[in-house]
Amino acid sequence: MFAVIETGGKQYKVCEGDIIFIEKLCAEEGSEVVFDQVKAVSADNGFVAGTPTVAGAKVTANVIANGKSAKIYVFKYKAKKNEKKKIGHRQPYTKVQITKIEA
Repeated sequence: MFAVIETGGKQYKVCEGDIIFIEKLCAEEGSEVVFDQVKAVSADNGFVAGTPTVAGAKVTANVIANGKSAKIYVFKYKAKKNEKKKIGHRQPYTKVQITKIEA
């Protein structure tokens, strides 16, 4: 059984027990979050695609951690102009474990 959920403007294919990194949520560690934007569900009785979402379907997950990913560097440079700029960025994330998929 799997589901396709949408959160943070991105779509994720999840199964029960999966641990995924998603865009940062306003939820504390150890709390439970419910994703109701379920785009598709595949269960024992077949595959159901939503238009745009599957009615009555929801995915429950536990928040494991909130954090920041590894730093990336953005370097802008213009030749012969003595112009350069170095910027670092760390994208915040929420690590969740999928506990239940309800169709």
